[in-house]
Order: sequence, then structure tokens, then C-alpha cells
Amino acid sequence: MEEIEEKASYCLNCKGKTCAIKGCPLGNHIPQFIEQLKNGNEKKAYEILAQTTVLQGVCGRICPHQKQCQGSCVRGIKGKPVSIGDLEAYSFDCMIEEEKSLLNCYREEMKKNKNNKKVAVIGGGPAGLTASAFLAKEGMQVTIYEKYDYLGGLLVHGIPEFRLPKNIVKQTINKILQLGIEVKYHQELGKNLHLRDLQNEYDAIFLSIGANRSCKMKVEGESLKGVIGGNELLEYKLHPEYKDKTVAVIGGGNVAMDCARTIQKLGAKEVKVIYRRAREQMPAEEKEVEEAEREGIKFLFQNNIVKIIGQDKVEEVELIKTDLIQKEKDTRLVPVNREGSNYKIKVDYIIMALGSEVEPYVKELGLKTNQWGNIEVNEKYETSNPKIYAGGDLAGMKGTVAWAAYSGREAAKNIVEKIKAESR
Repeated sequence: MEEIEEKASYCLNCKGKTCAIKGCPLGNHIPQFIEQLKNGNEKKAYEILAQTTVLQGVCGRICPHQKQCQGSCVRGIKGKPVSIGDLEAYSFDCMIEEEKSLLNCYREEMKKNKNNKKVAVIGGGPAGLTASAFLAKEGMQVTIYEKYDYLGGLLVHGIPEFRLPKNIVKQTINKILQLGIEVKYHQELGKNLHLRDLQNEYDAIFLSIGANRSCKMKVEGESLKGVIGGNELLEYKLHPEYKDKTVAVIGGGNVAMDCARTIQKLGAKEVKVIYRRAREQMPAEEKEVEEAEREGIKFLFQNNIVKIIGQDKVEEVELIKTDLIQKEKDTRLVPVNREGSNYKIKVDYIIMALGSEVEPYVKELGLKTNQWGNIEVNEKYETSNPKIYAGGDLAGMKGTVAWAAYSGREAAKNIVEKIKAESR
């Protein structure tokens, strides 16, 4: 408790509030909730955060704080920033025992806004859960359709326990469901769930099924046995036996870090992360990179894959070193292969953690998609069908939980405005 008080007291409660205005995708009222923690009023701090987010315990733990709120903290200009993530997580943890804490925050508004309008939310990840909560807050009758027998999406199957405890996710979901949200499990678009049927039953539909397929590099040998997608590895637990094996993880984001650290903990002889840019350009959180290094994971920066070598399965990977140059329209240094710097390393498995793309069936939903297969939306998150909205990775949002949640919240707001306008 003393540590939390010290962290809260470190906040200057400055007038600019750049941590919230510039740094937080959700626009959380950061100085205000920290001020309540300073005064020992944990319940009020939680209520302030609940105005803008329902994922306090999650975002407080896994958001890239240094690139978001803490990276915009005034105290960080000349020293250490305020530990905003720790304080946000603490505000949630204080309410874990109070089961109806979120319901109590929204109860009056739900009562005032109650109506008979129905909204279907497809997908129970960060965007879908957030949209559901804010729709329920506005009196809508919400039903979540989920393909698994659990909610949470990547919060459950995409982020390891050592980064995000599953009991925190469970508590978060329970608080959201207490808003009166119905859930139908084992419901998958294109199989036993169809948009045409839902359109007849609901006033609006929000799609938030994510982008769960690992991107490919399209290099020679990528189809060999032993080449595994990072998303699939985490989602389906497709782990081979790693004992006495060398594993290469390709990529520089948090998925790459999660894969590398998970594999290391499962007993691999050696884990190498291969990234074509420099360390300071890695999209992964610096603390995740530091943790990986402490755990014995090796990093090969400014290295690119040329091809994967093997007869039937992976035996080696050929790499080429890269130089970094500045291009006019690119804010980051661009990697350029260094001629004649090729070399090979022996590996047993290669994990492709280069980003995600949507499932192929998305193109068959009858909605307009872009060149990458993501569903196109306008500034109100409407798709080409005005009754259907989309958010999160499915709509090509920035790939963090906070940005997915933001899209869910804003889509919910626009759905409510449209339904109310049509009811007048």
C-alpha cells in the first residue's frame, strides 16, 4: 500500500494532462483517478476509470505504457514517468472482491436508458467486450456470439499467464456480464452463424472477430515441417517437444516476445529472436525485451531471412545482415539487405511472429474489404452495410488491446446514436 501511495503521490496532476489527451487511446481520466488513489479512495478511482474503460485490470498490465500514457507523462521528460499502468491495475484489483462494481457504476444510466433495442456482438475479445459493456450501459439488449466456450479472445489464448493472469481476465469478464449481457457460445460465422439471420433479429450488429492468422514471409522453405505461426502457437497451444532444440522466432513485436519467452520456459535449448531492424525500432515493449534477455533469449538484430533450408523439415535458416537507411516518407529507418553478408544457422523450429491477418472467409461475408482483407469501415465504424459495424483487428485498427477497446467503445456510441435517431 505504501508503494502505491508513493507512486500516486509522484503524479503532478498537471494542467496539460498529456498522459490522457496525447498518450491514452481510450482517453482515460488519468490525473483524476490517480488523485483519488492519493486520497485513499480506491472506489472513486475505479468509478472514474469506468467512465472510459472496462478493461482496467487488463490494460494496466499489458498496455505498451512507455509508448502510450507513460511515454507522454511530463515527469518522464527529465526523469522517470508516473507508473500509470501499475496504478490502473491496482484500482481494478481493489474492486475484485466487489463483484458488482461495474454494474454499480452504470446502474443509474442503464435504468434511465432502458429500451427494447437489440444488438448482436460477434466475438468476445477486447473490442467485443468493450462494445457490449457500453451498449448495455445505454440500455441496449446485448447478445455476444462467441466461437469458443469462453470469452476474452487473445486475452485468454494470445497472451501468456506470466504477462496477464487468467484470473484477472475472468474477473474482468464477470463484471461485464453482470450488466445483463447474454452470451451464446460455439457460434462461428460462416458455419453455424450467418449475418443474414442476425440482421432479421437485431437492430445492429458489431463484428469483432479479430485477425488471428499469422502473416507469412513468402520465402523459400516456409512450407517445411517445423515452421509454425506465432498466433496459432499461442492460440491452439501447438507446442512440439522443445528439449535440446534450437528455436528461431521471427519478428519484433509483443507476439514474438510472448512466443520466445513461452518456448524458453518450456525447456528449449536455445531461443533466438531474429529482427530485421534495430533494437530501438522494435514495436515490443522494452520491458518485455529486457525480460526476454534476462531469461536467456538471444537477439539477432538487423538480420533478415533469405530462405529456410531442409529436406522434409527445418534444418537451417539462411540470414542476411541489413543496413538501415532513412527514406523521405518513412519515419523509421528502412532495412536494406547488405550484399554478401549471408550466413546460415542451424535451427529445429521457426516461429513466424510477423503480424496477423484476417481469416479468408471474411471476404465472403458480403462486406467491402480492403487490399489486406480487413473489413472497411468509416469514421463511425460502419461497414458497407449500414446495419453492421466492425472494430478491432478485423477492421485494421492499431494492434493493441487499448486501441481495440477504443474501437468497440466508439462503435457502441455510434450504434446507440443511430438507433436513437431512427426511433424518433
